[in-house]
Amino acid sequence: MKRVAPLIILLSILFLFFTSIAFGQVQTRLRVIRASSIGSNVDPSLRDVHGELGSLFSFTSYRLLRDDSLSLSPNRPVSISAREGRIIIEMTLMRLHRSVADLKIRVAREGKDILNTQIRLSPGRTVLIGGPKVRDGVIIYALSANF
Repeated sequence: MKRVAPLIILLSILFLFFTSIAFGQVQTRLRVIRASSIGSNVDPSLRDVHGELGSLFSFTSYRLLRDDSLSLSPNRPVSISAREGRIIIEMTLMRLHRSVADLKIRVAREGKDILNTQIRLSPGRTVLIGGPKVRDGVIIYALSANF
């Protein structure tokens, strides 16, 4: 009996540890950015990604439209509505590794998919995704996470 108690305690600790990893949540930040070539203004809240925006996209103006913090759980889609419900942004945590989260990103306009992709996101890093065209530019999605 004296040997069984430490074994049960050890197994309980391991169970709790692996359960927390398996059912872990990822705190994600989604920024929706409007990029255009009209003017040369950069929203002050985008200073941390301005260099990346400039190197990946050939626009001169970047304006933050939306900044959301989301808590993602494995295989549970989280949806955000934009433009009076005409645009739906859906994010799903597909898999969580030690230092990488696999996310599925889907954007639908009036019920039709306009973007459907998967990304790998590391803690503290930002991934930029070029999205749909708008009148005088494009929408860019900036995703970052902590876990």
